[in-house]
Amino acid sequence: QVQLVESGGGLVQAGGSLRLSCAFSGRTFSRYGMGWFRQAPGKEREFVSAISWGGASTTYADSVKGRFTISRDNVKNTVYLQMNSLNTEDTAVYSCAATTNTLLSTTSIRYQYWGPGTQVTVSS
Repeated sequence: QVQLVESGGGLVQAGGSLRLSCAFSGRTFSRYGMGWFRQAPGKEREFVSAISWGGASTTYADSVKGRFTISRDNVKNTVYLQMNSLNTEDTAVYSCAATTNTLLSTTSIRYQYWGPGTQVTVSS
C-alpha cells in the first residue's frame, strides 16, 4: 500500500518561500506520477503541479506558474514543491498525490493515493 506524508508547511510572510516535501513508501516510487493539490477554507481542492515518473515532464496551474517548482528524487522517494513569492492567496492545505497513470494528470480523480496534507499560511 502506498503511503504519502507531507512536511514543510508553516507560516510565512507574503513574498517569502517554503519548500514542501512528500515522502513516498510502500511501492516503487519511480513508477508513479506525482502531483500537488491544495484546498483553501471554503473552496474546492485545486490542482497545483504534477511531475512525470522520471521527472522529465512537469505542469503547473496558471496561478503558480513561474513561482512554484516541482521536482522529485527517485533515490530518496520524495517529491518536492518549492514555493517562492508566496502571497495570501496561496494559503491552503497542500496535499501530495500519487498516480499510476503514465500521462501527467491535473485532475484529482486520476490520483489513487493521497497524503494527509500540510498547512501553508501566508500572512500579509
